[in-house]
Amino acid sequence: MRIRPRNEHFFRETALSELTQNKPNGALVAFLGPLGTFSHAAVDQYFGVEARKHSVASIDDVFADVEAGHAQFGVVPVENSTEGAVNNTQDCLVDTSLQIIAEVVIPIEHNFLLHADATPAAVKRIVSHRQSLAQCRGWLTAHFPQLEKVEVASNAEAARLASQDPHTAAIAGLRAAELYSLKVQHGRIQDQQNNRTRFLVLAKEGVAPTGRDKTSILVYAENKPGALFRILEPFDAYQVSLTKIETRPARDGVWAYVFFIDFEGHIEDAAVQKVFAQLQERTVKIKQLGSFPMAQVSV
Repeated sequence: MRIRPRNEHFFRETALSELTQNKPNGALVAFLGPLGTFSHAAVDQYFGVEARKHSVASIDDVFADVEAGHAQFGVVPVENSTEGAVNNTQDCLVDTSLQIIAEVVIPIEHNFLLHADATPAAVKRIVSHRQSLAQCRGWLTAHFPQLEKVEVASNAEAARLASQDPHTAAIAGLRAAELYSLKVQHGRIQDQQNNRTRFLVLAKEGVAPTGRDKTSILVYAENKPGALFRILEPFDAYQVSLTKIETRPARDGVWAYVFFIDFEGHIEDAAVQKVFAQLQERTVKIKQLGSFPMAQVSV
């Protein structure tokens, strides 16, 4: 049965109720772990801190667990306002049968964390995920240019390492600091203070219109002059606003381009249906990734 939300809050409650009515312990949400990552924070923001969480080792595993029915929902990062698209997630979206049912945008605030007994003078190395190190490059250069920077699998792993070694500092979020009992030596050290990451919520079933929706699609086009123009023209003709367009290398030799396109509106909207009718005549293939309520983003 299709879920018909009236608004974002109602959608969350209805989705969880209808998809978990036969599961007394509630829905299971798969996410890129371990506990303490920003993906963990995204799960808590959308589903609530009491949600049943299933931490997995990779983005591919999130998709696999939901597809296999081991989890009812999955949460994956798709883009960061500073570092751009998460290519692994995009590649998984090409192959998956899952639908995007929601998006979650969270502020990314990095902190310089130390062992409870450590001092800055004792630190010999700084550990974090490579994207976090990149997002704090300016601050690190200004304050600790001489220290070794070590990439690890996640910010939570960085926090775990710092909790075991007073000579290791971690860059991670406040949730990781709490989980591993670290002290915040310096807060909000990211170079861009409006740094945000957008996450997608995945499920097997799509959701119906709310009146303030977004749709994600994949468009495969042949390598011909004017291919992008022919794709974009129907959006202009029917006044459907694009919110994002990106190109990824096609993994199938038949097609040269794969376009990831996000736009305002639901797949059931009349204007969107007209756009799709024209796109069918101008492209090799279209794959609908999902229509979902637009996230509320605070400034």
